[in-house]
Amino acid sequence: AAAPTSLTLNFAVPHATIHRNATIFQANVPAVSGDMGILAAHVPLVDQLKPGIVEIVQSAGAKAEKYFVSGGFVTVTPDSIINISAVEAAPLEHFDLETAKRNLDEAQRSDSPVNRIEAEIYQALVTALTQSK
Repeated sequence: AAAPTSLTLNFAVPHATIHRNATIFQANVPAVSGDMGILAAHVPLVDQLKPGIVEIVQSAGAKAEKYFVSGGFVTVTPDSIINISAVEAAPLEHFDLETAKRNLDEAQRSDSPVNRIEAEIYQALVTALTQSK
């Protein structure tokens, strides 16, 4: 059998489906084990997502759709199906850098466990927004 040339993407958060059975060329994910690009015929895997950008590339050379995710999981099956389950996800363009910086400063004012989690997410968001300019 010929190797697959595309991925089938399912991308969801608990309250919505972002993509269902979408045919894509590539997905880039912020995995805990390291950022990775996933193409057709990728080795099967399950990995945890850290806060960062998920990029969805519909076709070779196309501009990526960028989503900020707060965390979650990615699985890739032997038949080139990629499932991304995120706690929260939103298009990167929905975020404002100055607001994210203010929220990061606020979260860093306390060392409580909740504030440490918020600071980690806001730091990832600030980094993502800064790099995407």
